[in-house]
Order: sequence, then structure tokens, then C-alpha cells
Amino acid sequence: MNGPEIDFEVAPELRLFVAHERRPGRTAVTTDGSSTLGHVVESLGVPLTEAGQLLVDGHPVPASHVPGPGERVEVRAVRRPQRVPGAPLRFLLDVHLGTLARRLRLLGVDAAYESTDIGDPALAALSARERRVLLSRDRGLLRRREIWAGAYLYSDRPEEQLRDVLSRFTPALAPWTRCTACNGELTEADKDSVSGHLEEGTQRSYDVFAQCTACGRVYWRGAHHSRLETIVAEAVREFGGG
Repeated sequence: MNGPEIDFEVAPELRLFVAHERRPGRTAVTTDGSSTLGHVVESLGVPLTEAGQLLVDGHPVPASHVPGPGERVEVRAVRRPQRVPGAPLRFLLDVHLGTLARRLRLLGVDAAYESTDIGDPALAALSARERRVLLSRDRGLLRRREIWAGAYLYSDRPEEQLRDVLSRFTPALAPWTRCTACNGELTEADKDSVSGHLEEGTQRSYDVFAQCTACGRVYWRGAHHSRLETIVAEAVREFGGG
């Protein structure tokens, strides 16, 4: 770039995205004189999904603003909780987030997930078509213009990813109402009606069942239920049940 020079600074939460020499604080950036501030922010490494308010000389500006010489630019982090207008709050997770998808579904959160890698263009198109917030740790994916909305996950640990999503978007929680396998809705099921799906020992030991209305999978409170109850209880205690 060979144009106006601006002073540039990102919020501490966003410094992991920029080069090391820009992390201590305000630094000089030479622009081309025609690119928007949104383009400049992304070119320096910050996905616009993570950029909150953009300030120039202390005043809010849109991402379409074209920076001029000597302007002081500040990029703030997204304010939490983040409101996503225009559609019911639903999520789309990339191929690397299967555990998070299952935990969100366990809490009754609508979380679509592709277990095979369908590619960034297809994921972005699906986000736009179904108006879902795309969750990913892939910064390049989150820079795609066609995504409807997106969010970067700052941890690679599923329990921390779950807290990140719940604190950022505060979705309504309805535990035990979604299929963790396919995201379909669960309904109470009579034992006789699902007996064909059950092993003999399960039929003898359990009497309360639920079944997915989409894929037909049957659920009951098996040996692993206490671990799932702990995940649900902690989420409801910290983020509420609805």
C-alpha cells in the first residue's frame, strides 16, 4: 500500500489476530487511499465477525468508511451479549466442531453440523441460505462475504467453546429436547413403540424413552446420563434455562 497513513489499534481481546508488532498498542498503517476501513481491518488479520464498534478519532463509523490521512482508528471487540437480528437464533458449525454441536443440541440449541468437510464455499452458502450463525476457528472461512453471520471460537476445548457461545449469544436453553445426532426434535415415546430399537437389557432396565422425530433415534437415561446431566446443570446455572 502507498497512500494515507493512519494510527491503528485493536482491543486487547482482538490482538491475537494481528501481527506481533501490532499487539502492544497503537501502530502506524499505510493504506491505499481507496479501501474501506472494513477491508483494512480484515487485511490486518481481524475477521469482521469479531470487530465490534469502529471508531475514527473517537467517533463511530461504518465499515464502509474510507480512512483518511492521520486518522486514529480503534477497533473494539464485539459487545456481549451479541444480538443477531432478522431470524431465529440458529447455528451452523464447521467439520471440526462435532463435540460442541452435540453439547449445544443437548441444551436444546438449534445447531446444524456437517460431519464431512463440504468446503468453505458450501458452508458459507448454507449459512446464508438458512440464516445461521457460522461458528468456526477458521479465520479465512469467517472472512467470506457470503456468510450471513459468524463467530470465531477462541478456544479449542469443547467446554470453553460452549461457554463462549452461550455467553456471546445467550440462546434460549431447552435441555433434552433435541437429538444430539441429527439436531431433530425429540418427543416422548412409549416403551412398546420403540422396543424394536432396544437391546433386551435396555428393555428390562428402563421405562422412560424419547425418540427423534427426524431420524428415529431412541434415547433413555443410560449409564452416561450423569455426565450429560452435569453439562446441562452447569450451563443452566450460569446461563439460564430460557
